[in-house]
Amino acid sequence: MNKAKAKPKRIAIQGGYGAFHEIAALNYFENEEIEIIPRTTFKDLFHALKHGQVDYGITAIENSIAGSILPNYSLLLESNLRIIGEIYLRIKQNLVALPGQRMEDIREVHSHPMAILQCMRFFDDHPEIVLVDSVDTALCAMEISEKKITGRASISSKKAAEQYHLDIVAEGIETHKMNYTRFLILKGKNGQHPEVLVPNKSSITFALAHKIGCLSKVLSILSFYNINLAKIQSMPIVGEEWEYQFFLDLEIDDYPLYAQALEAIKPFTSHLLVFGEYLKGRSVLE
Repeated sequence: MNKAKAKPKRIAIQGGYGAFHEIAALNYFENEEIEIIPRTTFKDLFHALKHGQVDYGITAIENSIAGSILPNYSLLLESNLRIIGEIYLRIKQNLVALPGQRMEDIREVHSHPMAILQCMRFFDDHPEIVLVDSVDTALCAMEISEKKITGRASISSKKAAEQYHLDIVAEGIETHKMNYTRFLILKGKNGQHPEVLVPNKSSITFALAHKIGCLSKVLSILSFYNINLAKIQSMPIVGEEWEYQFFLDLEIDDYPLYAQALEAIKPFTSHLLVFGEYLKGRSVLE
């Protein structure tokens, strides 16, 4: 009897085909059969995950130049989804336009604001170009291609330029060449949680208990248990005056010590939640 062929994993990305999210997904799920499911916004992506429309999702959470993507921390907190992995993608930004267009022809550049921020030194040398924020790098490239828009360019990946048959007018326009974006891999309602015998990274969140010096005590406890703090991010809690939600990435060298540390910080936190325990992500080139 022939075994039924396994269905490909459905991976939601933010943006269109050729987006950096797709490149990150292809690298993370390499050697696996996957189906890329584009979603226009991050909110759409999280909705698809929560309602079982896809198995997994991949979302950018921070960039080494532009910093944290704060709205995605809020979406992560509201969704109650679980992180199962991460990957770091070296971002190479290119200015792309219709075939035959030259630098002097470009009057407007449409792209995601994070991509624009990563390329500001380049645009400082071209003050005549109007920069327009949009939802996604690849979708901007697709619009130029489909509508045959002259005088407009997009910042996008080489893959997007090839996908939509555009020329690269200027290559590698990112300000800093060590430009990495960190992507989180999220498990959807119908996704399977891969077994990780020895996780070495954890993402947690909490608010602070109503006691003096709680944050310093939490950090001191983590230090006492030899837990390396890879990242800390704070966000104001809407409707609560001068209260903050904290998001921490912890490196785990000794899992029992890590578990003890979480128990030890509980009295100084409110609504402590572990988003996921997983393996540190590798860095890949586009």
